[in-house]
Amino acid sequence: MADQPTAPGAQSTSSNTPHLDTSTSHQPELIAAPQNEDEPDDFDDNSDADSALGNDVASSTNSMTASILEYRTIKGRTFHSEKHESKYFTPNDEQQLQSQEITHHYLTIMLGDKLFLAPVKEDMEKVLDIGTGTGADMGDQYPNAEVTGTDLSPTQPLWMPPNVKFEIDDCTKDWTWSPNTFDFIHIRYLFGAISDWNELFRQAYRCCKPGGWVQSCECDVLMCCDDGSIKEDSIFNTFWNPLWREMTKKLGISFQVLEERLQNKGFEEAGFVDIKEVNYKLPIGGWPLDRKLAEIGEYTSLTLINDLEGYTLLPWNIVHGENTPGYQETLAYMRREVRSRSVHGYMKVRYVYGRKPETT
Repeated sequence: MADQPTAPGAQSTSSNTPHLDTSTSHQPELIAAPQNEDEPDDFDDNSDADSALGNDVASSTNSMTASILEYRTIKGRTFHSEKHESKYFTPNDEQQLQSQEITHHYLTIMLGDKLFLAPVKEDMEKVLDIGTGTGADMGDQYPNAEVTGTDLSPTQPLWMPPNVKFEIDDCTKDWTWSPNTFDFIHIRYLFGAISDWNELFRQAYRCCKPGGWVQSCECDVLMCCDDGSIKEDSIFNTFWNPLWREMTKKLGISFQVLEERLQNKGFEEAGFVDIKEVNYKLPIGGWPLDRKLAEIGEYTSLTLINDLEGYTLLPWNIVHGENTPGYQETLAYMRREVRSRSVHGYMKVRYVYGRKPETT
């Protein structure tokens, strides 16, 4: 990946006029590397699990009520407790947490080994990380800040940096923090969980300090390509892409956050200023000519291959019906195309961040 987009410098505190700066990243053009004739196109694999993946993820149950740990179980996979109104579509078990760790890794590489793009102060006092998953990197990077991480399940490691605390919280409900509490609010990968994006960013605006920043990172998981390598009869076109559009229709919760510009609209409606949008193409597989993009692509394909079932089990049940035959066969075709170097697919990722005015 080429240099990270240049973040804006310190903003004048007297400028409170909403402004949207839209740009693509300084990402190299997404071009496929030449493929040798004798190079294998895909690989046989009948399992989502990758034996080379190790994970030390464990759940702490200290001070947790029993109801929080009453997970839903579907075909052997555990999902977030039904006590939450938010019915998130991915499991919360170890296999899915491995994929979340890989996702965090490829996004960090994409940003040039940075956790975010917003031009925050180095002396932040309080940070809120919504949907934190297993991560504690924010606390490591800002040891003098008090970092609060939230998620629907207690999936964090047993050891956390001393400045990090975790709270079970559903961000779709009213936020309980006082107004003007946080210097920075970090929100990532909530697609499929939010029914009202404007309300999400209104809550973030309320809890952000004047002069503080909020950042949202989201992904449209529809598979795209620029060179026609995804054919009309590809499993991406016959199964994967239609699955997420049907999920949007059936749940009333959008999986096309970028396409509908829900982040941008939410930031503008909430009242943020100095709004910046940065877009990336996220390759699936190691096919790009650019070495860094190829590395990112290898990790994104590993994320899918590691737990393709976890991403699709609940959506399949909702869209096609739990007892509809053909699920495992469909996953086998998906794995084959994800691993094929002749299929040059990518997803789209968008970062949007904005500042709360000093005076409102």
